Amino acid sequence: MSAQLRDTAGELAEILWREHTVYRERSGGVVIRGEHVRRWISLAPAGGRGEVLVRAGRILDGGTTAPARSEAVVPLSAGTDVLAAICRRLLAEAAADVAPVAPRRAAPGRPKRSKRSRKAARPKGSGKHTSFGSWVILACVAGVIGLFAYSTAMHG
Repeated sequence: MSAQLRDTAGELAEILWREHTVYRERSGGVVIRGEHVRRWISLAPAGGRGEVLVRAGRILDGGTTAPARSEAVVPLSAGTDVLAAICRRLLAEAAADVAPVAPRRAAPGRPKRSKRSRKAARPKGSGKHTSFGSWVILACVAGVIGLFAYSTAMHG
C-alpha cells in the first residue's frame, strides 16, 4: 500500500503544484508540501481497505506545519483526477479558515482614544476599589498569620 500511496502522491503533486516536495511520514503516510503556496497535503492509509485519509493544512512561518484544517476519506481506486479535485477543495477550505484578520481601527472621522482619555472619561467616585473576594483573601491571610503568632507564643 505504501508504494502505491507514494506513486499516487507523486502524480497528485504534479497535478496540484509546479513546485513541491514529496516525503514519507513515519506512520507510513506521504506528505506533499507546496512551499510557494504555504500549504501541505497528507495521504495516509485509512481504516478501510484501499481507502486513503487526505488531510490539508498550512505551512507556518519558519517552515513548520500547522495542524490539519480539513480532511476526507477517499477510495484510492477513485483515480488521481478525483483525488486532485478533493485535495483542491480541502486546500480551499484550509485557506478560507485562515483569512487574515485586519487590526481594528478607529472609525473614520473619529480620533483614537488613548488610555488617559478613557480614565478621564470615568465618572467621579468610580475609582479602583478592592473587591469583596480580595477582602476575604486578605482576612484569611491575616487569620493564618495571627494563628501562627498565637501558636508560637503558646508553645514557645
